[in-house]
Amino acid sequence: MTEKTLHANPSKNRTPRHRAREFALQGLYQWLLNNEDATTVVNNIRGAHGFDKADGDHFSALLYGAIKDSVALRDTFAPLVDRGIAELSPVEHAVLLIGAFELKNNLEIPYRVVINEAVELTKSFGGIDGHKYVNGVLDKLAAKIRPDEVAAADKKR
Repeated sequence: MTEKTLHANPSKNRTPRHRAREFALQGLYQWLLNNEDATTVVNNIRGAHGFDKADGDHFSALLYGAIKDSVALRDTFAPLVDRGIAELSPVEHAVLLIGAFELKNNLEIPYRVVINEAVELTKSFGGIDGHKYVNGVLDKLAAKIRPDEVAAADKKR
Protein backbone atom coordinates (compact mmCIF):
# COMPACT_ATOMS: atom_id res chain seq x y z
CA MET A 1 0.00 0.00 0.00
CA THR A 2 1.41 3.39 -0.88
CA GLU A 3 1.44 6.26 1.56
CA LYS A 4 -0.90 9.08 0.66
CA THR A 5 0.07 12.63 1.54
CA LEU A 6 -1.59 15.98 1.18
CA HIS A 7 0.02 19.04 -0.27
CA ALA A 8 -1.36 22.53 -0.01
CA ASN A 9 -0.64 26.13 -0.72
CA PRO A 10 -0.56 27.18 2.92
CA SER A 11 -0.65 30.75 4.04
CA LYS A 12 2.56 32.28 5.33
CA ASN A 13 1.13 33.54 8.64
CA ARG A 14 0.27 30.22 10.24
CA THR A 15 0.16 29.91 14.00
CA PRO A 16 1.58 26.84 15.76
CA ARG A 17 -2.00 25.72 16.47
CA HIS A 18 -2.99 26.11 12.82
CA ARG A 19 0.07 24.10 11.80
CA ALA A 20 -0.94 21.44 14.34
CA ARG A 21 -4.35 21.23 12.67
CA GLU A 22 -2.71 20.96 9.23
CA PHE A 23 -0.54 18.08 10.41
CA ALA A 24 -3.49 16.44 12.20
CA LEU A 25 -5.44 16.67 8.93
CA GLN A 26 -2.58 15.01 7.09
CA GLY A 27 -2.40 12.29 9.74
CA LEU A 28 -6.14 11.64 9.67
CA TYR A 29 -6.04 11.55 5.87
CA GLN A 30 -3.29 8.92 6.07
CA TRP A 31 -5.25 7.00 8.71
CA LEU A 32 -8.46 7.06 6.66
CA LEU A 33 -6.81 5.91 3.44
CA ASN A 34 -4.19 3.48 4.70
CA ASN A 35 -5.83 2.15 7.88
CA GLU A 36 -2.57 2.57 9.79
CA ASP A 37 -2.55 2.66 13.56
CA ALA A 38 -2.35 6.04 15.27
CA THR A 39 1.21 5.57 16.53
CA THR A 40 2.53 4.84 13.02
CA VAL A 41 0.70 7.87 11.66
CA VAL A 42 2.02 10.12 14.45
CA ASN A 43 5.59 8.94 13.91
CA ASN A 44 5.32 9.60 10.15
CA ILE A 45 3.88 13.08 10.64
CA ARG A 46 6.28 14.12 13.42
CA GLY A 47 9.13 13.50 10.97
CA ALA A 48 7.61 15.80 8.34
CA HIS A 49 9.33 19.00 7.24
CA GLY A 50 8.09 21.97 9.29
CA PHE A 51 6.60 19.94 12.14
CA ASP A 52 8.89 21.73 14.58
CA LYS A 53 6.83 24.90 14.01
CA ALA A 54 3.58 23.18 15.03
CA ASP A 55 2.05 22.91 18.49
CA GLY A 56 3.01 19.29 19.08
CA ASP A 57 0.72 18.83 22.08
CA HIS A 58 -2.32 20.12 20.19
CA PHE A 59 -1.41 17.94 17.21
CA SER A 60 -1.23 14.82 19.40
CA ALA A 61 -4.46 15.64 21.20
CA LEU A 62 -6.28 16.20 17.88
CA LEU A 63 -4.93 13.17 16.09
CA TYR A 64 -5.14 10.63 18.90
CA GLY A 65 -8.46 12.06 20.10
CA ALA A 66 -10.11 12.12 16.68
CA ILE A 67 -8.99 8.56 15.97
CA LYS A 68 -9.97 7.25 19.42
CA ASP A 69 -13.37 8.99 19.33
CA SER A 70 -13.97 8.64 15.57
CA VAL A 71 -17.13 6.52 15.90
CA ALA A 72 -18.76 8.88 18.41
CA LEU A 73 -17.64 11.96 16.44
CA ARG A 74 -19.09 10.56 13.21
CA ASP A 75 -22.32 9.82 15.06
CA THR A 76 -22.57 13.49 16.05
CA PHE A 77 -22.19 14.87 12.53
CA ALA A 78 -23.72 12.02 10.46
CA PRO A 79 -27.29 13.40 10.81
CA LEU A 80 -26.03 16.76 9.50
CA VAL A 81 -24.44 15.53 6.26
CA ASP A 82 -26.39 14.95 3.08
CA ARG A 83 -24.65 11.68 2.20
CA GLY A 84 -23.14 8.67 3.87
CA ILE A 85 -19.90 9.18 5.77
CA ALA A 86 -18.14 6.84 3.31
CA GLU A 87 -19.13 9.19 0.49
CA LEU A 88 -17.38 12.22 2.01
CA SER A 89 -14.05 13.14 0.50
CA PRO A 90 -11.20 12.07 2.79
CA VAL A 91 -10.29 15.73 3.34
CA GLU A 92 -13.83 16.75 4.32
CA HIS A 93 -14.13 13.65 6.51
CA ALA A 94 -10.84 14.40 8.30
CA VAL A 95 -11.67 18.10 8.75
CA LEU A 96 -15.10 17.23 10.16
CA LEU A 97 -13.45 14.84 12.63
CA ILE A 98 -11.06 17.59 13.73
CA GLY A 99 -13.83 20.20 13.97
CA ALA A 100 -16.18 17.89 15.86
CA PHE A 101 -13.38 16.89 18.24
CA GLU A 102 -12.46 20.51 18.97
CA LEU A 103 -16.09 21.55 19.44
CA LYS A 104 -16.61 18.74 21.96
CA ASN A 105 -13.27 18.79 23.77
CA ASN A 106 -11.69 22.24 23.45
CA LEU A 107 -14.30 24.49 25.02
CA GLU A 108 -11.65 27.18 25.57
CA ILE A 109 -11.52 27.65 21.79
CA PRO A 110 -14.52 29.71 20.63
CA TYR A 111 -16.78 27.76 18.29
CA ARG A 112 -16.32 30.38 15.56
CA VAL A 113 -12.54 29.85 15.69
CA VAL A 114 -13.03 26.06 15.38
CA ILE A 115 -15.27 26.55 12.34
CA ASN A 116 -12.99 29.16 10.75
CA GLU A 117 -9.94 26.92 11.18
CA ALA A 118 -11.82 23.99 9.62
CA VAL A 119 -12.89 26.16 6.69
CA GLU A 120 -9.31 27.34 6.14
CA LEU A 121 -8.01 23.75 6.22
CA THR A 122 -10.60 22.73 3.66
CA LYS A 123 -9.76 25.69 1.44
CA SER A 124 -6.07 24.73 1.56
CA PHE A 125 -6.40 20.99 1.12
CA GLY A 126 -9.88 20.22 -0.18
CA GLY A 127 -11.96 20.57 -3.28
CA ILE A 128 -13.31 23.81 -4.73
CA ASP A 129 -16.48 24.15 -2.65
CA GLY A 130 -15.64 21.75 0.17
CA HIS A 131 -15.14 24.62 2.60
CA LYS A 132 -18.78 25.69 2.18
CA TYR A 133 -19.95 22.18 2.98
CA VAL A 134 -17.70 21.89 6.06
CA ASN A 135 -18.83 25.34 7.23
CA GLY A 136 -22.51 24.37 7.02
CA VAL A 137 -22.07 21.05 8.83
CA LEU A 138 -19.93 22.47 11.64
CA ASP A 139 -22.22 25.48 12.07
CA LYS A 140 -25.14 23.10 12.72
CA LEU A 141 -22.96 20.91 14.92
CA ALA A 142 -21.84 23.89 17.01
CA ALA A 143 -25.49 24.76 17.68
CA LYS A 144 -26.03 21.18 18.82
CA ILE A 145 -22.87 20.79 20.95
CA ARG A 146 -22.50 24.36 22.27
CA PRO A 147 -26.03 25.79 22.23
CA ASP A 148 -25.41 28.41 24.94
CA GLU A 149 -22.28 29.78 23.25
CA VAL A 150 -24.00 29.92 19.84
CA ALA A 151 -27.10 31.59 21.32
CA ALA A 152 -24.97 34.17 23.11
CA ALA A 153 -23.12 34.96 19.87
CA ASP A 154 -26.42 35.27 17.99
CA LYS A 155 -27.71 37.77 20.57
CA LYS A 156 -24.64 39.96 20.04
CA ARG A 157 -25.35 40.28 16.32
